[in-house]
Amino acid sequence: MAGKVERQLAELHPIGRVATTGEVAAAVAYLLSADASFVTGAVLPVDGGRSVLALDPEAR
Repeated sequence: MAGKVERQLAELHPIGRVATTGEVAAAVAYLLSADASFVTGAVLPVDGGRSVLALDPEAR
C-alpha cells in the first residue's frame, strides 16, 4: 500500500517524486546559514514544483 501512496504523491510533483528528508533539511540549513543573511520575508517552497501546479489531492 505504501508504494501506491508514494506513487500517487509523486504524481503531484513536476519532478516526479517526493522530497527526501535531506533535501528539506538542506533548505532549512541554508536559511539558517550566513549565506542567507540577506534573505528576509521570503517564502521558499521546498515542494518539487507542486505549488506551481496548484494540485490539490483532496479535490479528486
